Amino acid sequence: MSRRPSLRRTTLVWVTLLLAAAGLIAASMAYLYSKSETADFLDGQLRQIALNAGPGPAAANVPAAPDQDPEDRFAVTIWNAEGQIVHQSLPSVAIPIPQVSGFYNAQVNGEAWRIYTLRGPDQTVEVAQRATVRDEIASNAAIGAALPVLLLIPFSWLVVGLALHRTLRRLDILAAELATRSIMATEPLPVHEIPTELTSLVTAMNGLILRLHDALTAQKRFLADAAHTLRTPIAAMQIEIGNLTTEVPPARPRLDALAAGARRAAQLVDQLLRLARLDEPQPPSRIQFDVAALLLDCVADQAAFAARKGIDLGAEITPPAMINGAENEVRTLFTNLIENALTYTQAGGKVDVSLWRTKDGFCAEVLDTGPGLPAGAEAHIFERFFRAAPEEAEGTGLGLAIARRIADRQGFRLAVINRTDGMSGVMARVTMPGALSFT
Repeated sequence: MSRRPSLRRTTLVWVTLLLAAAGLIAASMAYLYSKSETADFLDGQLRQIALNAGPGPAAANVPAAPDQDPEDRFAVTIWNAEGQIVHQSLPSVAIPIPQVSGFYNAQVNGEAWRIYTLRGPDQTVEVAQRATVRDEIASNAAIGAALPVLLLIPFSWLVVGLALHRTLRRLDILAAELATRSIMATEPLPVHEIPTELTSLVTAMNGLILRLHDALTAQKRFLADAAHTLRTPIAAMQIEIGNLTTEVPPARPRLDALAAGARRAAQLVDQLLRLARLDEPQPPSRIQFDVAALLLDCVADQAAFAARKGIDLGAEITPPAMINGAENEVRTLFTNLIENALTYTQAGGKVDVSLWRTKDGFCAEVLDTGPGLPAGAEAHIFERFFRAAPEEAEGTGLGLAIARRIADRQGFRLAVINRTDGMSGVMARVTMPGALSFT
């Protein structure tokens, strides 16, 4: 079994490697730089001591130093036992003879000097160096030590950012998978590439997914069982109402109202059953069929309903128009859209059904001259049992919910909005991809 990555372990490893590399580079550069500066400084000390410690060869006989900076020269003064100066390397720097030996600071000619005095029985030797030179050497050493670390700061940010990106990229993949999961998905989230610290969280999410799936399954089972149970008594009620209609003519208006209620209840049960079937995660097998011919059949099936209401139902459809999908579900989709348009269109209105070819497939449109959707209804039009039309119009509020569910299962795009051509009414548009060959 492979060991799962850990945020803590990964971060610790990367930071440790970074600090080790940074320390080695900084130490190496500081060592080389300090070594060079110290070597130059000690060479200058050796030369100055050889020239000025006492009687010896003249300065002209000594090879010139590689750095002939006058400010770097030492001020060496030697007094004999009588207090007379026997040697002075910088006559312009008149430092009085000290009374005690050791280090001290003094101001000479407006400059700060660091002085060391060595008193002996025969002579007194004083060596002085400008404080600015000493500060410059110290500053250079400090810069040499700090510069590598400063240069490594952006590099450290880059490495740490790369490490965090590589580690947290798995979380981005998990988030993308969650964002694209279907509401009906039941597969657990993968945990084999998730950091150890987040395994318990993902495991809890998987448990929640299973519980939600069980709840949805129980809900769908209840819906289907309730619809099946209601179908039989409602069918029997319709038969009895039909019998009463012929036997009791004086009560005909009340019986007609009762029959309409039973018919509406039967329609509701039928649509609930259809919704329960559409909630199955896997759609039926897809076949290639002519959607133009199917749409013409749907228009013909609704012609009698349109005639009873006095609505002009027209079609502008030219077959063939081949698509891939579940033919029965697509038939239900267009039947619901046409029936919905006829239901909410007043007598004397028009419902036009059209189909045309697009760049990637076909587009079907159902236009009516009804009252249209009230403000704010477009955001809720596909919700179950939502009715945006007048209360007197028949309907269960499930037709568009079923149409939307079918469109999602078939990979269609469905839009239901108010007409944009200046006329009152609603436009339902279905965009379908063209036929593809299945292999």
